[in-house]
Formats: sequence, structure tokens, C-alpha cells
Amino acid sequence: MEAMRLAEPPGLRHDPAFHDLPTSAGLTDGPFDLADTAAWATWRAAKLAARPTRLADLIVDVADLATPTAAERVALAAVLARANMAIYRTPVRDEDTSRRAVAAFARAVGLTRFEHHRSAGADGIVAIRVTDAPRQAGFIPYSPRPLGWHTDGYYAWDGPHAAIQSMVLHCVRAAPEGGANALLDPEIAYVRLRDRDPALVAALMRPDAMTIPPCVEEDGTVRGETVGPVFFVDPATGRLGMRYTARKRHVVWRDDPATRAAAAALIEIMADDPAIFRL
Repeated sequence: MEAMRLAEPPGLRHDPAFHDLPTSAGLTDGPFDLADTAAWATWRAAKLAARPTRLADLIVDVADLATPTAAERVALAAVLARANMAIYRTPVRDEDTSRRAVAAFARAVGLTRFEHHRSAGADGIVAIRVTDAPRQAGFIPYSPRPLGWHTDGYYAWDGPHAAIQSMVLHCVRAAPEGGANALLDPEIAYVRLRDRDPALVAALMRPDAMTIPPCVEEDGTVRGETVGPVFFVDPATGRLGMRYTARKRHVVWRDDPATRAAAAALIEIMADDPAIFRL
């Protein structure tokens, strides 16, 4: 599969269609405060009742990706509110046309501030394809190797205000073989873990739960070590966030039994949870 990826720090919901997505703002940490069992029970019940159960429930047809209509944007926002993801279905275009359309679509839904990624073009879009180019060599997304479970931008952490909170992944060409994707709402991952044992959630909300070691870039510059939580609450919105990678290399978990148990539990959940969508 060849794809285009675009990621943005906080700010997806500039478009009016996205203003009314539900949050827990004003509740301190509300349902995500482990001591507030009443708020948790209410939020959990609403979340599980609203979550989509069929892949078809995630799909929104967009006739012209470069100019989504108001109705299409409202439909996308409604799916995002239920699932924290949406799949748009749009006519196939050539690569150059697709790239322009993805950039225009991003602007149309309020994505205007993009991550400074080593492989991004001037439009903020990263082309994901198998390549031996020096800047991509050694990185799994640019190889035929499978990617494990991860959230976009897990390698960066400077607090909730700077976390990657939205992304667009656009398929330009299907893979000749393979190319399967698995998607899981991070709020569902949180529910499953908290249902097992709230202590597991507490371990992954520690500010030093997951460390990404320094990385030396191709030009010799060093991306410094990042230390942060897996689950966190954005104080500006009250929404739950997640940064995570299932990689065994280039990640260091806090060295205590609770964190190790929590990391292992996430692997189990992501192996076969019925809420995983596969496409």
C-alpha cells in the first residue's frame, strides 16, 4: 500500500461541524479520575452504548475530497464523536491529484498546523512507500515490514497541549498483497484496561510510564529522549489522550510490576478485542 499521512497537534475542531464533539471539560478529570466512580460509570455506559460495532458504521462517502460538503463534514464529525476515527470513501485519483485533495480536505476540516516531520513535503504531507532513500532508511513505515500497534506521534511528548491529536491517512494505491489495517478506539482500550484493574490505568497515567530513547537523524541531529504517560487527560478539553507503541525496541517502560503488567495487558487487548476494526 502507498499512503499519505498528515498529522496535527491540537486543533482539529476549528470547523463548526466539529465544535460539538463531546468532552468531559469542567469535570476536573471527571470519568478519568480513578476516585470518581460515579462519573466513570456514567461515561463508560454512554461510551459503550454509542460505539460503532460494524465497519460500515465508520464509513462516510465524500464525493469530492478537496471540497467536502457541510453535510459530509457533519457526518464525519458524528462518526468521530462515537469512535474517535472515521473512514472516508472517495473516488480514486492519481497521486498528484490525491495529494492536493488531501491537503484541501485537511484545511476544510480545520487541520492547518502540521507536525514538523523529517519526511514531510511543503504541504505537511508524508508519502509512505517502500524506499531506500537515506532519510527513510531503517524506519519500518518505509519498508515491507509490518507495523505494530501504535498511536501517531508517540515518540514526541511535551505535555497534552503539544500532543498529536489528529491525523489523516489516505490510501493512494492498494498493496499487491497484505496491506491490512487494524484500528481500535483508544477510549475503548482505556475501558478494557480499567475494567481489568484500575491500578493498570494508574500505572500508565504516570508521567514517566513510557520513555522513547534519543534518535540520531540522518543529518546527525539528535531527537532527544521523551518521557511521558500512555494515557493522559487534556486539561483544556477534559478529553482522554493516548500515546503508545507496541515496539519492543526503542521504547523503555517504567521498571515496576504494575507498568509491566499494564503494558502486557494492552498487548493482550489488542490481539483480539471484538472492538477492533480490520480492513
